[in-house]
Amino acid sequence: MASATGIPQEHPDTIQEQEDAPLLHTPGNVPQKESAAIYQNLFTGTASAAQVGIWMLAILVWTGILSHPLIFFSAHPLLNSAAILLQVQATLILQPTTTPHQKRLGTIIHYIIQTLSLLGFITAFIIIEINKGDHARFTSPHGILGLITYIFIILQALVGVVQYFVPVQVLGSVEKGKSVYKYHRKSGYVLLLLELATVSAATQTTYNLNVLSIPLWGVLVASVLVVLGLGARIKKHKLGL
Repeated sequence: MASATGIPQEHPDTIQEQEDAPLLHTPGNVPQKESAAIYQNLFTGTASAAQVGIWMLAILVWTGILSHPLIFFSAHPLLNSAAILLQVQATLILQPTTTPHQKRLGTIIHYIIQTLSLLGFITAFIIIEINKGDHARFTSPHGILGLITYIFIILQALVGVVQYFVPVQVLGSVEKGKSVYKYHRKSGYVLLLLELATVSAATQTTYNLNVLSIPLWGVLVASVLVVLGLGARIKKHKLGL
């Protein structure tokens, strides 16, 4: 199509297709169809791989904990694994959205799920702090990674709330809030990697090696499935590329 000046212009449909171009050209980047129910986003494309991975991770942790007598500490890994599971669902529900209506609904559901996830993480942190008592902290890679991850989780949640719900009050305008979206998405994927690394490190703690016996190889396989399943659905324009 050409304008009055003779300069070719792209058709709106073509522009939309370019904006929805995937980061990796695989069958995983299936956009949400206009008539599709949003819950279907949990299973479209490579979401199934991510679902297998995250449920495998949760089952490994929960089986390891519940196969032994429950103690006060038991709630820490149970809540953390449940919170990560929720985070993956929140990401899967939002990734394929394309139309304004889909994005708005997806974002609301995303925030509801993430709020539940955040409550799980905060409770898990309080439990481990109480459980530690007067004992030394940050003496293992898991402990150090855990603290970094908790801090990152709180910052990620705060930025998410500010950019979407109160951009004018905090950032000065809605446009400034929108400009933060791509960074929030990027940091969200980085945070997930950090969380998976923290769980992997937990398998090397004395308590797991001597009591729970949650296998590192199982956690790694589950983590790879989650990363591949989510990574294949990333759309480059949503990361500002």
